[in-house]
Amino acid sequence: MQTDESRVVIDGHRLVSALSTDELSWHHIEWARVNRTVRKLQTRIAKATAERDWRRVKALQRFLTRSFGGKAVAVRRVTENTGKRTAGVDGQLWSTPEAKRGAISQLRRRSYQPLPLRRVYIPKANGKLRPLGIPTMRDRAMQALYLLALEPVSESLADHNSYGFRRERCTADAIEQCFTALSQKASAQWILEADIKGCFDNINHDWLIAHIPMDTAILRKWLKAGYMESRRLFPTEAGTPQGGIVSPTVANMALDGLEAMLEAHFGQKRSQTAFRNKVHMVRYADDFVITGNSRELLENEVRPLVEKFLAIRGLELSSEKTRITHISVGFDFLGQNVRKYEGKLLVKPSCKNVKAFLDKVRGIIRGQKSAGQANLIRQLNPVITGWANYHQAICAKETFNRIDQAIWQALCRWSRRRHPNKCWPWIRKKYFRSMGSRHWVFAANTLLPDGTSTVLRLALAKDTPIRRHTKIKGDVNPFDPADEIYLEDRLGSKMKSSLSGRRKLLRLWWAQDKRCPICSQFITKESGWHVHHIIRRTDGGGDNSSNLIMLHPTCHTQVHHDDPSAQHHCQDGLDEPGSVKSSIVTA
Repeated sequence: MQTDESRVVIDGHRLVSALSTDELSWHHIEWARVNRTVRKLQTRIAKATAERDWRRVKALQRFLTRSFGGKAVAVRRVTENTGKRTAGVDGQLWSTPEAKRGAISQLRRRSYQPLPLRRVYIPKANGKLRPLGIPTMRDRAMQALYLLALEPVSESLADHNSYGFRRERCTADAIEQCFTALSQKASAQWILEADIKGCFDNINHDWLIAHIPMDTAILRKWLKAGYMESRRLFPTEAGTPQGGIVSPTVANMALDGLEAMLEAHFGQKRSQTAFRNKVHMVRYADDFVITGNSRELLENEVRPLVEKFLAIRGLELSSEKTRITHISVGFDFLGQNVRKYEGKLLVKPSCKNVKAFLDKVRGIIRGQKSAGQANLIRQLNPVITGWANYHQAICAKETFNRIDQAIWQALCRWSRRRHPNKCWPWIRKKYFRSMGSRHWVFAANTLLPDGTSTVLRLALAKDTPIRRHTKIKGDVNPFDPADEIYLEDRLGSKMKSSLSGRRKLLRLWWAQDKRCPICSQFITKESGWHVHHIIRRTDGGGDNSSNLIMLHPTCHTQVHHDDPSAQHHCQDGLDEPGSVKSSIVTA
């Protein structure tokens, strides 16, 4: 074992010496090699955590956070995500390759002092405002760097039925677990709907510093950095700020152990005691539900245990959002309603979620009073498609039809308002048309970048097929090599669904072993992709599979940097939700 560790350490030092020279530019970093080295270290951290070898965990974390590969991956993450154009209190952004390359050398533990957060507010569903803290680019990169070392530990110690802010898990997994726990005749009939009051804002700092397995000096500096609002500095005495990259993982680790505590008190899974009490927990971040066989059990035994568990961490349950309900009445969880109708469990979009969605759509329509029809369709389509995709794994077909009808009515009002002096047949002919077997299709002609004309039509929620979601196994660890085949099979199923009807792209994806050839990381719906022509079409290259490869959007930038003569062209039929509509043609 010592020999293996020494070899990896030597490889790591060789990576640093080979990649950290001043002559090496951002676009010349060997990302496949960097990602492979970081992944190996994360795997070893997860293995040491499973063995409870904390000294080895600490040593590997220290090595990862000081390696060039870890710093490069951290900088790449914060400069190529959705928040890359949002600056902190210093107003700095790393938008150029030179700035990104220079940022790697700034990620040093010695003399590191984070700047205060920039406080902003976003509206919540209940009308209140949610405070967010925006760190500077350097602080974000430092958080991303230490998260690389912390995440393998958190995934190894996490509750099996915790689904929020974790790799490979989503809200559909949480809802499917609710269905599993409540769908049978002998299942629990009572549910404790729990919500933690200001979870991110009230976690006890002393508890976090004592129990989060990472560099405590760095963690203390992040927690005590304070925030700026109206040019005034405010201290932070409790909580982990929402908006930081590491905050969701830290908050998750603070709540991990609740499921184990309930199992210790009410019986392990499949035991006689557990079958009698029927206590099961499903958690997504700070929202969770706990089932039980009676109201008294949840009120007198489960809730006090949960409150005691949270009190140690400086938290408490929200009195206005925490309630006990019967399954025949149903409960809302993650925007969906879970309820039994005459003994049959059905999951549907919640009324609040539907109302919020329609309010958003109507607001977009009202805000586009003078815009063209094509622009309005471009505004509405991603909103409608995204909402329908979120609910496509539940009983939502009836709701989809009602949504489409409500949107159609709003569009009729929008078109009438634009032409108050025109008759309805004239308005109908201008804005609606028949396409196939459908009438009253809201569609408009638009020009593509290459000058050709096409018909742009409004997306319908009912066009989204209902597909049952397969829940992830509770004990899967994305950093455990034993689970890699299982996770790759799930990725294949997701991409097969995403590329349904587009066999050429799907075959191309499989031929590349599901990975980007530049960085060797998986190409997913979330990461997006570009279709790249190896030989330019202007040089005689065709659209045959042997001349195409799929690249990550960020990796294709590296390809273009290596060949400044590369040309960009848009190609129809290559866009997909989560991807970029583009084919990159290079010499």
